[in-house]
Amino acid sequence: MSLEEQSNTASKKATVAVIGLGYVGLPLALSFVNKGFEVIGIDLDLQKIKQLEQGISYFPDIHDSVIRSAVSSQRFTVTDNYNGIKSAEIILLCIPTPLTSYGTPDLNCLTQAAQEISQRIKVGQLIILESSTYPGTTKEVLQPILEKSGLNVENDFFLGYSPERIDPGNNQYSIEGITKVVSGVSETCSRKVYDFYSQVFSQVIVVSSTEVAELTKLVENSYRFINISFVNELAIICDSLNINVWEIIDAASTKPFGFSAFYPGPGIGGHCIPVDPLYLNWKIKQYGLDSHFIDISNEINHKIPKYIVEQIKYRLAPYRPIKQADILLYGVAYKQNVGDVRGSSALEIIKLLQYEGANVSYHDPFVPYVQIDDLKLNSVELTDELLQKSDCTVVITDHAHIPLQRILEHASLVFDTRNATKGMEGKASVYRFGGGQLK
Repeated sequence: MSLEEQSNTASKKATVAVIGLGYVGLPLALSFVNKGFEVIGIDLDLQKIKQLEQGISYFPDIHDSVIRSAVSSQRFTVTDNYNGIKSAEIILLCIPTPLTSYGTPDLNCLTQAAQEISQRIKVGQLIILESSTYPGTTKEVLQPILEKSGLNVENDFFLGYSPERIDPGNNQYSIEGITKVVSGVSETCSRKVYDFYSQVFSQVIVVSSTEVAELTKLVENSYRFINISFVNELAIICDSLNINVWEIIDAASTKPFGFSAFYPGPGIGGHCIPVDPLYLNWKIKQYGLDSHFIDISNEINHKIPKYIVEQIKYRLAPYRPIKQADILLYGVAYKQNVGDVRGSSALEIIKLLQYEGANVSYHDPFVPYVQIDDLKLNSVELTDELLQKSDCTVVITDHAHIPLQRILEHASLVFDTRNATKGMEGKASVYRFGGGQLK
């Protein structure tokens, strides 16, 4: 009998503790609240806790009203104290898993959280890791720390892994509508993980091991990383050949099979896509293996910001040198409609432009300021005067409400890294990344 057949999704709603109220943890916690669960949100950032208690959201795609509704339901409480897990039957870890400065996995946040849990763990609790990580983490890193409590997996508590699949800023798919991949370190653990998530997600898929589930997430993002890096390289090639890469992609997309469209941009950012493949590469190096695809893609991705700056410099040359030129960036978030600048290529582009001697400013409706080393830059108001004054306006992030026509009417030179201005005309001279010399 399959786990699905054994499931009893009508079981009593448990109390859930969500550790980490970031881009993954907070939407997940709110989803469980909406399904009738009592949720304890735990985050060490006291500012986040205060905002949530006041009914204020710190993410642009989560409205304050959603937070207020969750808090007023009395099913959502938040704290910066790990003692909150003592009253929970299920504990979800949505902990950051970044890279070190050497490009290797940094599990410090995860191991610290695991140590805190091990000091408070109770018999019967189900603990599920959601953070993206390399295969083996749940069993080789998390389980031993938890078992230092004197309790053992299967006999005393249950442990599983389920990779998060949240896409911030994407309103096309609800959290509950995205298929949930689940696993456990034993069959009993897998069944409990399945039973839990089946109360929220419309479709839950059980895989045979936590390693399979962990690698599933890395494969999903490595696939995107490699393909986006390839199409960025293709954009560079098309610039040299004076061929429009965007037209090529549109034409290739008419084929009903064998082709999936990926689009160029100023560099791959965010927490997942540029990070997860390096987790996988680090893991396989332990076995004397290497992924040439990932290595090459990573190399290409790191080259893109420099290429963008060189193109800006080249396009400016007929009018004035880049030194002391006024450069305005529209958008610094790594993707549209979010305020997340983690891994954003815009930060590197700003640094490179400043190194060239340019005066750089930016406007982003979702990002009030950015910190680049010792420099803090505030988002400026996007006025007609600013557009006219700027020697070059660079479209980095194509937010939904970007005033493209106004930019084209008032800017003198526009460098569009996203093809956001496709089919549009104005007074500005427009160049596109991957567009060759075409206007």
